[in-house]
Amino acid sequence: MDGVLVHEGRLIPGADAFIERLRATGKPFLVLTNNSIFTPRDLQFRLRSSGIDLPVESIWTSALATAAFLDGQRPQGSAYVVGEAGLTTALHEIGYVLTDNRPDYVVLGETRTYSFEAVTTAIRLINAGARFVATNPDATGPSSEGVLPATGSVAALMTRATGVDPYYVGKPNPLMMRAALNRLEAHSETTVMIGDRMDTDIVAGLEAGMRTVLVLTGIVAAEEIDRFPYRPHRVVSSIADLVDEI
Repeated sequence: MDGVLVHEGRLIPGADAFIERLRATGKPFLVLTNNSIFTPRDLQFRLRSSGIDLPVESIWTSALATAAFLDGQRPQGSAYVVGEAGLTTALHEIGYVLTDNRPDYVVLGETRTYSFEAVTTAIRLINAGARFVATNPDATGPSSEGVLPATGSVAALMTRATGVDPYYVGKPNPLMMRAALNRLEAHSETTVMIGDRMDTDIVAGLEAGMRTVLVLTGIVAAEEIDRFPYRPHRVVSSIADLVDEI
């Protein structure tokens, strides 16, 4: 989503036409984000405000992927959550109980208001035996004022305090891609991953067996691509370059 369809809340030119063409031709698709703060309905509203209209079912977040993972591992379990509505809602919807009383998991997601008290509680619960899961490994996130510490940075703090590494569900874990493919009832060989980051989007698509397209409207500049040991199948200036190919 970010860097491909919108940038800091503003529409990337051509993104609306791309989504409209997908919908008009009946191509199944999902809009992915590692951001676990917002629910799909919240993100639907934010995208609509930018000029992109799509059904809420077409949004797939790291919070939803994390909930799907936990539901498959320990159905009807319990978790202590450090995060916001996108994550807590996703866990409630799979029947999880949110508690600080001997939870099965500590689940860390992104939030703009990290509480020292909540992080301390999470650390103590992990030390007491709770399993440590995080929605995504992104160390920083964007804002109009500059970068912000994100899930990966707080996870590093908690790992240093506990000696326990989290299991990251979101990109670049191909598990998030596999769950998305299952949701679409699609096969990796006939699916394309379009993203703006080499270290999350492109590597996740490659490891899930999909073809990949890197757009240059987000994080990675063209001259940075060769720094990575893997390459996207294709590089385009913007998602607008793909509209006529659908």
